[in-house]
Amino acid sequence: IIAEAKAERDVLLKEAREIKNNIISEAKEKATAEADNIISSAKDQIHNQKMKAITELKNQVAEISIEMTEKILRKELDEGQQCKYIKIQNLYKNYSKSFKFNKNFVILLIIMGK
Repeated sequence: IIAEAKAERDVLLKEAREIKNNIISEAKEKATAEADNIISSAKDQIHNQKMKAITELKNQVAEISIEMTEKILRKELDEGQQCKYIKIQNLYKNYSKSFKFNKNFVILLIIMGK
């Protein structure tokens, strides 16, 4: 009877160890998967914020470039060219809501004298 009890105890202990190992293994797998998801999400957020910052910076550079170009054009254009510029600028302001005019395109037109 004692030998049977010891054998049964050994079987139960072995099963308990296997269950414990399975639980630990599953917990590690879940933790790893969750950590991977968190890292992936963080990387996506960082990328999105980086792209947003780059876009904002590009927009600011474009605006500064346009302002500089306008200032240069105002100084360098003769009176007739300034009138053309003002007409095109007014055209841009009037129609920019209904048409997708690009201010850079308007400046290019002015520079080309059209």
